[in-house]
Amino acid sequence: MTKKKSQTPSQMHIPVWRYYLVLGACLSMFAGLGVRAAWIQVIDNDFLKSQGENRTVRYQGITSHRGIITDRNGVELASSIPIKSLWVNPSRLFEEQEKYTDFFETTAWAQLASLVDMSVMELNSWLGDPRRNKKQRVWLKRQLEPSRSAIIRRLKIPGINLEQESRRYYPTAEVTAHLVGFTDIDEKGISGIEKAYDERLQSENGRRKIIKDRKGNPIEQVDIIETAQSGEDLALSIDIRIQTSAYQYLKAAVKRVNAKAGSVVVLDIDTGEVLAMANQPSYNPNNNKTRVANSTRNRAMTDVFEPGSTVKPLTAISALTSGKYYSNSKIDTSPGLIRVGGRWVRDGRNHGVMSVSDVIKKSSNVGVTRIALNLTDDEFLESFYKVGFGVDNATGFPGESTGHLNIRKNWSAIEKATLSFGYGLDVSALQLAKAYAVLGGLGTSRPVSLLKVQGPIVGQQVIDPYIARQVIGMMEQVVTTGGTGKKAQVAGYRVSGKTGTSRKTIVGVGGYGDDYFAVFAGVAPVRNPRLAIVVVIDDPQGDAYYGGDVAAPVFAEVMEHALRTLNIAPDVTDKKELIVASLEKNYD
Repeated sequence: MTKKKSQTPSQMHIPVWRYYLVLGACLSMFAGLGVRAAWIQVIDNDFLKSQGENRTVRYQGITSHRGIITDRNGVELASSIPIKSLWVNPSRLFEEQEKYTDFFETTAWAQLASLVDMSVMELNSWLGDPRRNKKQRVWLKRQLEPSRSAIIRRLKIPGINLEQESRRYYPTAEVTAHLVGFTDIDEKGISGIEKAYDERLQSENGRRKIIKDRKGNPIEQVDIIETAQSGEDLALSIDIRIQTSAYQYLKAAVKRVNAKAGSVVVLDIDTGEVLAMANQPSYNPNNNKTRVANSTRNRAMTDVFEPGSTVKPLTAISALTSGKYYSNSKIDTSPGLIRVGGRWVRDGRNHGVMSVSDVIKKSSNVGVTRIALNLTDDEFLESFYKVGFGVDNATGFPGESTGHLNIRKNWSAIEKATLSFGYGLDVSALQLAKAYAVLGGLGTSRPVSLLKVQGPIVGQQVIDPYIARQVIGMMEQVVTTGGTGKKAQVAGYRVSGKTGTSRKTIVGVGGYGDDYFAVFAGVAPVRNPRLAIVVVIDDPQGDAYYGGDVAAPVFAEVMEHALRTLNIAPDVTDKKELIVASLEKNYD
């Protein structure tokens, strides 16, 4: 049998079509790869660029700060300080738990729990809450103390991150708390100036594009996407030196007489600026635990009271403006009481026949009642309206009270009588201070400002200057020997003011109880009044509850410190001077 010879590869026949098929397939594959590469890299390269940038380019926030609040001399009252806040990535933490079954039992985890004021069990329960455990970012602790954030950083726990934020800080704490107010944890104004001017104080954070290396360290800033805008700085009208002394003197007085509360307002007569506004009780805005409802409101602007005899000078102004009375006009107050509409109006004793000046000096209820009843309603009420009673001071402060003038058609004679000595109307301490600033400004009314004002302030003449001078002279006698407010005297300065002691209404019942408001309001120095101050003590305890005993001494302390702080020259001379004597004409 003949064997077939085996063929060598070179002798084997390969169909030509297979060769070209394989060659075409290879060429098509390379052509496709080339086209795809060109498409991706040249024509449609956004995908690769975005993927590359996701690994190297990051967007980073640019932190800006809320505006700074200062006093009129630039002393900081509120500012934002940098601070770290802690957030976690729950998903990442659970991944670590899957890798290391005892991850949530490590010493580092126990330290973290302690640093955020939790037990390990509480922290694990918090983390396992369905509302959080699938999220990529959850706040764990906002605004950490620097020492705690430093320790957390050293723990290097995966999924635990610290982020730069800012927290509002109040250097003067409780001294300016009621006026400045405070913000929430996100620095949004909640009360006081912080709320009233929140839009101006607010900042806007920015964004920038940066390039990071493989370790996540920033190596280059590419572009600013959004520019950060810091909040506007505000200069308040208050002088922290006067504010501090007012706060200290008020606090001591409230404690001394065991009062429920108290307020002090100091106004610059020439500009209408509030140089001090203090209240008791107070609180520390840096500590949330001290923020109880009874202590956080600015009583000088939000609370109202019946001002009592401090409005008697307004009755005197109405009398002199009407032309029916002069400062030395005689009024018979005998026998020390008068019956009006079936009710009695009384004085502490029978003063007999008195001049209008003496009615103010001795604070005679019968005297101002006789004056008021002899005036028409329009004549009588004119001065009350002109000093701004019944309307707010348009400061924009949240919760500012308008007060209340209980005026109606066909009101009774007794209502008119009681209004003449400060009952039947409600005012705030700031409104009363504004009224006395009008008197001290010789009848010129200027808008009240909580912000520092620039340039001259144009006021409106609402009371005749000559009449205002006469009434200032009448009130100067109040603080002299024999007057009801002699404890308001200030060494080296002539003071003009008026005491007030009003009964408090019984809330929910009506009528008056045995609790009082002790008030003193006045201006100084008399020769050229610069400051108007009002002191209100709410419910002083003990036998000494009159305005002349309780509020007048605080007025004297605050006024003396303020006058000397502002370097206002004394106006006392060796020769006794009373403006009322030098300006009065003889109308016999």
